[in-house]
Amino acid sequence: MRIDGRENNQLREIKFTHNFTKHALGSVLVEFGETKVIVTASVDLKKPKWMSDDDERGWITAEYSLLPSSTNTRCRREREKVSGRTHEIQRLIGRSLRACVDLSKMPKMTITIDADVIQADGGTRTASICGGYLALKDAINRLIESGELTENPIIEPVGAVSIGIVDGEIKLDLNYEEDSHARVDSNVVLTKSGKIVDFQTTSEGEPYEYERMLELFRIAKSGIDRIIAMY
Repeated sequence: MRIDGRENNQLREIKFTHNFTKHALGSVLVEFGETKVIVTASVDLKKPKWMSDDDERGWITAEYSLLPSSTNTRCRREREKVSGRTHEIQRLIGRSLRACVDLSKMPKMTITIDADVIQADGGTRTASICGGYLALKDAINRLIESGELTENPIIEPVGAVSIGIVDGEIKLDLNYEEDSHARVDSNVVLTKSGKIVDFQTTSEGEPYEYERMLELFRIAKSGIDRIIAMY
């Protein structure tokens, strides 16, 4: 039994609240236990400036931020330059969401996913991906209703979860306390059909065995399957 009473393969209580803000085309408050993230999808009806003129695809990008009081000590706003950690998470969210979309079906359009962590207790990047998918889906549905899109570019849902080895045991959906003591720390992003978008796994202490990696992945996939079923 874990410090919050869960079984090792049990997810935290998960909740998705749609239409959480007024102005964004898609907005979701995502809650994984005590981790809470507001995710919004904003649409710009033009492609990024860096795209070549003959590239007719659209684009999906992401920005991520820990709000100052989201952690137990105040974190500074990253106004001028984002940290390496923030940059890495933004890239992960963006490529995870692009992986589940046919960009050619949203021509000359940019959708920006903003993930603002209002309370952090582990797994903020994976929660942001799950909420980001739902905000993206809501925004796309509204673009179809308005006639800005003629067909749905989403190929299939995508989900994400954290997992690790803590005190010698594999534990799913780590909270902060578990994550800070994990010997192995992993983040897994998969599509609904089980295709791998991202599988980040790092040993923080002694190396671990190949068989344990396979078990980590299997349990993470089971968790992601359950998360996607909640969408």
